[in-house]
Amino acid sequence: MRGLIPAGPEAARGNLQAAFTAVAVLAALALLVSGCATGGTGARDEGPAHADSVAGVAATPTPGPAQTADHVDAVKLVKDDPAVSAEVKRDLKPCVADEYPVDVSYGELTGGSVDDVVVNVLTCGDAVGMGSYVYREEGGRYENVFQAEEPPVYAEIDRGDLVVTKQVYEKGDPVSSPSGEIVTTYSWSTDHFTARYHTRNDYSNAVGASPSPSS
Repeated sequence: MRGLIPAGPEAARGNLQAAFTAVAVLAALALLVSGCATGGTGARDEGPAHADSVAGVAATPTPGPAQTADHVDAVKLVKDDPAVSAEVKRDLKPCVADEYPVDVSYGELTGGSVDDVVVNVLTCGDAVGMGSYVYREEGGRYENVFQAEEPPVYAEIDRGDLVVTKQVYEKGDPVSSPSGEIVTTYSWSTDHFTARYHTRNDYSNAVGASPSPSS
């Protein structure tokens, strides 16, 4: 009885290729059926967001802060201001060369579209505040909306509020050692500043005092 003759290498390779082809066809059919069953569009469902939706989010406007004011000539601003006293204007002179004793700060105080300008005029020798002013941009020019000319005084911006500090001197106090200070906080109300509250701070006069000996 004749036995079975084993197949040669050519036959084995043919059988293996047929098996691979069958598996690939089945995998493709399974993927197609899965896509149809979920009602999706295949790999696009897992892809990145559409460009138009991203553009829509980016185009949504958000409110921003006031524009930073351009550098202003504070000296000219004060000297051209008819509301500033003649005494302050007269004392506003250069201390060294063309350096004037003025402190200038910019910030949002009045809710305008451009930052407001706070100007403090000081003395050259002791840096004592002679006058404090707030300028608001209106129609392309700066208008005086606040001033304090009772020296020594100094104004600054603190978290959207105007804080004015006035030092208090008792009889005999040297310029360098006031007895205390009064701090007033102002907030903008429609078209003017309104004082919200005052704080009085008294300084200690015991500087340099020696401690009493222990028993």
